[in-house]
Amino acid sequence: MSARRDIKRILVVGSGPIVIGQACEFDYSGTQAVKALKEEGYEVILLNPNPATVMTTPHLADHIYLDPLKVEYVEQIFQRERPDAILTTMGGQSSLNLALELDQAGLLEQYGVEVIGSSIASIKLAEDRGAFKEVVHSLGLESAHSEIVHSLAEAKKRLASFPYPRIIRPS
Repeated sequence: MSARRDIKRILVVGSGPIVIGQACEFDYSGTQAVKALKEEGYEVILLNPNPATVMTTPHLADHIYLDPLKVEYVEQIFQRERPDAILTTMGGQSSLNLALELDQAGLLEQYGVEVIGSSIASIKLAEDRGAFKEVVHSLGLESAHSEIVHSLAEAKKRLASFPYPRIIRPS
C-alpha cells in the first residue's frame, strides 16, 4: 500500500540525453526510485528521452514516454495521464530546470500536480548561489570561501584579495 493515499500516479522525470558528467548515476537513482515507488503501490509514469537507459526498460514503469524534457511535452503527459505528483530530483539539473519551467508556466497548479522530493522553493534556493550561501552560513555550516561578482572589474578587484586556489566560473 502506498505511503500517501492522496497520491496514486507519479510522473518520474529522468535526465534525458547523455551529457558529459551526468548519465549513469541518474539512470541508476531513477531506476531505483521507479522500483521503490512501484513497490509502494504507486502507478509510475516515466519521462526520459533516452531509450538507452535502464530506466526505460519496458515494464519497469507503468507508462514510458521518450519525449523531450520540454514544458509542452510534459503538458501533454499531464493531460493524458493526470499524475498526482511529479518527481524531478532523479534526473539531475535538466529535470530540476524543467520543474522550475513547469511552475513558472503555471502548469503544476493548473493540473493539480504536486512536486515531491525537492520543492520548487528548495530548487530555487539551491539555484540562487547568494541565497544558498546565506543559508549555509546562517546554519553555522562551513563552506568554501566564495565571492559573487557581476562584472569583470568587480572580479579583478576581488581577486586581488582572494586566496589560492581559485575557481572562476559563470553562473
